Amino acid sequence: MASILDEYEDSLYRSASVQQSRASVGIPHSGYVNARLEKETPIFNKQRIDFAPPEKINSLVVSSNQLCMSLGKDTLLRIDLGKPDEPNQVELGRKDEAKVYKMFLDHTGSHLLIALNTSECLYLNRSVQKVRALSRWKGHLIESVGWNKFLGSETNTGPILVGTAQGQIYEAEISVSEGGLFSTNPDQYFRQVYTLEEESGPAPVCCLEIERGLEGKFFIIATTRKRLFQFVGKVPEGTEQQGFSSIFALHADHLPSFREFPASFGFSEIAFYTPKLRSNPRSFAWMMGNGVLYGTLDYSRPDSILSDERVWVYPSDIDITVNKPISIVLTQFHFLLLLPDRVKAVCTLNGQVVFQDLFLEKFGLLTRMIKDPTVQQIWIHTEKVVFRYHVQRESRDVWKMYMNMNKFDLAKEYCKDRPECLDIVLAKEAEHCFQNKRYLDSAKCYALTQNYFEEIALKFIEAKQEEALMEFLIKKLSNLKPSEKTQTTLLTTWLTELYLNWLGILEGDPSQRNLYLDTREKFRTFLSSPKNKDCLFNNRASIYELLASHGDTEHMVYFAVIMQDYERVVAHHCQHDEYDEALNVLSRHRDEKLFYKFSPVLIQHIPKKVVDAWISMGSRLDARNLIPALVNYSQSASTQQINEAIRYMEFCVYQLEETQQAIHNYLLSLYALCRPDSLLSYLEQAGTNPNRIHYDLKYALRLCAEHGHHRACVHIYKVMELYEEAVDLALQVDVDLAKSCADLPEDDEELRKKLWLKIARHVVQEEKDVKKAMACLSSCALLKIEDVLPFFPDFVTIDHFKEAICNSLEDYNKHIEELKREMEEATQSAKRIREDIQEMRNKYGSVEPQEKCAACDFPLLNRPFYLFLCGHMFHYDCLLQAVFPNLPAYKQAKLEDLQKKLAATSQPSKSHHRPKDADTISLGKGQQSREQIKADIDDIVAAECVYCGELMIRSIDKPFIDPQKYEEEMQSWL
Repeated sequence: MASILDEYEDSLYRSASVQQSRASVGIPHSGYVNARLEKETPIFNKQRIDFAPPEKINSLVVSSNQLCMSLGKDTLLRIDLGKPDEPNQVELGRKDEAKVYKMFLDHTGSHLLIALNTSECLYLNRSVQKVRALSRWKGHLIESVGWNKFLGSETNTGPILVGTAQGQIYEAEISVSEGGLFSTNPDQYFRQVYTLEEESGPAPVCCLEIERGLEGKFFIIATTRKRLFQFVGKVPEGTEQQGFSSIFALHADHLPSFREFPASFGFSEIAFYTPKLRSNPRSFAWMMGNGVLYGTLDYSRPDSILSDERVWVYPSDIDITVNKPISIVLTQFHFLLLLPDRVKAVCTLNGQVVFQDLFLEKFGLLTRMIKDPTVQQIWIHTEKVVFRYHVQRESRDVWKMYMNMNKFDLAKEYCKDRPECLDIVLAKEAEHCFQNKRYLDSAKCYALTQNYFEEIALKFIEAKQEEALMEFLIKKLSNLKPSEKTQTTLLTTWLTELYLNWLGILEGDPSQRNLYLDTREKFRTFLSSPKNKDCLFNNRASIYELLASHGDTEHMVYFAVIMQDYERVVAHHCQHDEYDEALNVLSRHRDEKLFYKFSPVLIQHIPKKVVDAWISMGSRLDARNLIPALVNYSQSASTQQINEAIRYMEFCVYQLEETQQAIHNYLLSLYALCRPDSLLSYLEQAGTNPNRIHYDLKYALRLCAEHGHHRACVHIYKVMELYEEAVDLALQVDVDLAKSCADLPEDDEELRKKLWLKIARHVVQEEKDVKKAMACLSSCALLKIEDVLPFFPDFVTIDHFKEAICNSLEDYNKHIEELKREMEEATQSAKRIREDIQEMRNKYGSVEPQEKCAACDFPLLNRPFYLFLCGHMFHYDCLLQAVFPNLPAYKQAKLEDLQKKLAATSQPSKSHHRPKDADTISLGKGQQSREQIKADIDDIVAAECVYCGELMIRSIDKPFIDPQKYEEEMQSWL
């Protein structure tokens, strides 16, 4: 064992030297060198505590960062390791020769039991300074205590178990809460529950441990020098406070299950390892005469908690007769043995010593080693010195041990954050699988390593394991980074070639049908993988060539679909006359451009289905782009097939409401060619408003004329408002149609009369039907008998016109009578108006002296004023100021002009012989009198009351404040 350690140290030294030499010449450091140098930091890092005890250390316990130390005969030192500078010293107060035999500290660091060699026991709580004697415990030398981790608190221990040197197990409870801190009896009770025996009789209870399993089951582990007992039983829910006597009672008549070993060195000790995030221990190590019994704890087992047990014998340099182990501590992967002059760490995986620490003689003999389970620190003391071990990265080399044991999953778990170690494990696992002919598993592992790609590939090729090679390539491809495009391309192409070769071989062997289908599914999964999509798309030309070289049209189509290269798929189906499949691809993927490209071919073979597909696409297709396909098809097809083209055009016009002129013109051409009846109904449905018609009127007129559709031409003439042409053409078809056209120009009576004369002439001269001509007179009120007479021949007798002439004369008489009546009514109206005017001239109103202007509220009689019939009165200037802004522009200009003229007439004349009545006489030719000017001003200003007339109504929506003066007005209010 020593030679192995020396060799390991030499290798570390050589690695450090290599790194130092590389650094000196500028060679880059590798991750592996750095990793090896990290191992120089020991797992168990020792630290000497800077503490010089005034007296020798008898005993030391640590729990929950609370350290208690017995010094000399009568001193107890308590230290909170969170505050190490504030130690607390307590005196035991013993006057006799009693010495501290052992100390026990619970998991909370609150309850301290001090066993004396005089078979007495003292108790000290963390919150008090006074030590109390436990009177009920007197007469028993305490060897071990099993603390209650489930019911214990800082003031109460809950039911605990106590083991004595005489083999008895007692149940007790200590409390400082009942009766206050000054109670003389902190021990609540102390009763015996069991006695442990060996073949020679009762034996000291070296260790006690209480653990709780599932469903209220409790496991109690008790050890003697050579035996390890297990007590298993359930405590009913809610009765845990009553203790564990019921569990021991189950074994009153028979021994519980136990493990026994023959050798003994007078005592034993058991240690447990509890992970940080768990409350129950996970593994145990029992130090006894034959070695260390190590195993795990399985709480699901019904009768025994111990599992996976193995015995690791002591290293060869330990002689239990001379230097037997003193204490044991268990960590996650090691147990530490305390010898009088050294500490040895043994790996629990392989039983090898991985650490040894020799203490100098000046420190004295090592006394005890304990571990604080809460912070995972290990404490060792002699009578003079205290040491502490920190456990650092304990699992750093565990991966290597698991790897050597071929437990590769566990090895990978413990080096997942160290890629250089993980690579070693994967390579070892891959080689192990390859040697055991598990080629697929080997390929998966090799793909994750950093081994040379070519070597691994050749290895599988030489072993003729194509399937494993493909698996290796697939895994390697999945681990490539997006930036490694060249490697991705090579692997993708190689895998495609391998898949195609393998499929070709399997397809020809009927017995391998299931394997062929499975491989085909894998190949399609590979082609459709999202991760490979970009690479396959960028190199699709090469993939197409590979597929074509193997003649695999099935996968070529499949690959084209994945690449969304639907043009290639549709072209493939068309080349193989699979028109329905081609149309299905188009309908499924709804690509407008592909519809435009392949519709001319498809409509030649499956016109109805193609039109159905067009209709299902709805407005996504631009019908203008499909017209060339329809034109090419309709020129070579029968009338029945042309109906499909008409069906789609009608869908566009009536369902999609297309307004494109080309679509409407093409539908017109199809109607004119095959459906004359639908032509006229379409034109009538389109309406007669030229601005809302979507077809070309001139093109439609020419098309209908070429095919002899006269009624359609008449309709188009009507839309174009060419009524004379419409009537002329309608007379060739039907007189009634011509009559309907003649009445269309409603606003132009002259044109209507002209059109009706055309109809009358046609009826008289062409049809020579006098009765029908007379019917024309009754149909149009604009025609008179005298208008129609010139069209008749001279030999026609008057009998044919007698009735019409009489009707005409009666109409004239009625018209004359109406004129007379209107003249009389006008005369009476004029008379009444003159009377009203005369009455108005004589009308007057009275104004009181105190009356005020309705606008300015000043006395009215001070200035010229106006009096309105409504009673409102205004000064002349106030009324002018209110009316002027609301007058139209032209009236404002006229009013200003009149005011200027009035001002001119009011100036005194330079002539000294001006007549007195100058205001009433004419001022000259072309000029107005002053009175006339005033009357004109009155007509504008005083036409109506400014408050009661239309002016007020028109101003209702105007704001009270002019928007342009709003800011100025608002500032004036501030």
